[in-house]
Amino acid sequence: MKKITFLISLLFLSNSYSQEIDKNLPTRYTAHNKGKVFASFGGNREKFSNSDIHFKGDNYDFTVENAAAVDKPKGWNIDYINPTRFTIPQTNMKFGYFITDHYAISVGVDHMKYVFQQSQTANVNGYIDLPTTETGSVYNGTYNNTPVNFSDGNFLRFEHTNGLNYLTAELARFDDISNIFSIANTDKFQINITEGLGTGVIYPRTDVALLGKSERDEFHIAGYGVSAKAGLNFNFFKYFFIQTELKGGYINMPDIQITYNNNEKASQHFMFIQSIIAFGINYKI
Repeated sequence: MKKITFLISLLFLSNSYSQEIDKNLPTRYTAHNKGKVFASFGGNREKFSNSDIHFKGDNYDFTVENAAAVDKPKGWNIDYINPTRFTIPQTNMKFGYFITDHYAISVGVDHMKYVFQQSQTANVNGYIDLPTTETGSVYNGTYNNTPVNFSDGNFLRFEHTNGLNYLTAELARFDDISNIFSIANTDKFQINITEGLGTGVIYPRTDVALLGKSERDEFHIAGYGVSAKAGLNFNFFKYFFIQTELKGGYINMPDIQITYNNNEKASQHFMFIQSIIAFGINYKI
């Protein structure tokens, strides 16, 4: 009985001592996220669903049905880090703050590029009845599922290339999964899984050549977007990270400027998906 009592006492003292040591050990920087701010910058590729593009103005009202579009990648280029040219590639910029260890809020800009596929033939519905003095009057007529080849760009050239700007606010969750990969020192390297939801306005600068009319090509709030994302966050040496994301969503633009005549507008809505890689820093304030 004395031996058992001695062993119990020894275990109790040992446990108390180890707990006291644990209290004195510094907490890893990566153990808690609350209060950290972060910023990131990166690039993207995107795909868009087909959409109906509606054009309405003085003496015309028609829709290009099921129009296809692509992005406009720059590839690996010095423009990504050139402050005078970084809006030329497709980029993503974000600033955020951890409100808890697991949840962060952020604001940012997804600078996408949307290019109407010029080589396509698409059906057109509606009418064009321009004055004969206008260049576009050669396209006058009634269109009833009429196939039109857009290859020469004279009927229509349509791009959000400066760009399809999604100004977004997001709420995201982060969870450390380093233990799955037996990573012990997360201050040197940490892996987080992240997912989130976002919404915001679409602020494009649309480059349009329509029926020979003068284009407007100005920044303008044209609509809104909603999105969801999931990805992996790789943290290096406490303060630096690389984040990969797959983001999908819906964009609705009922008010696209196309000419200096405010009566002339375009509208469309479509789905999108982005693949993103971004580089960033975080710091606890």
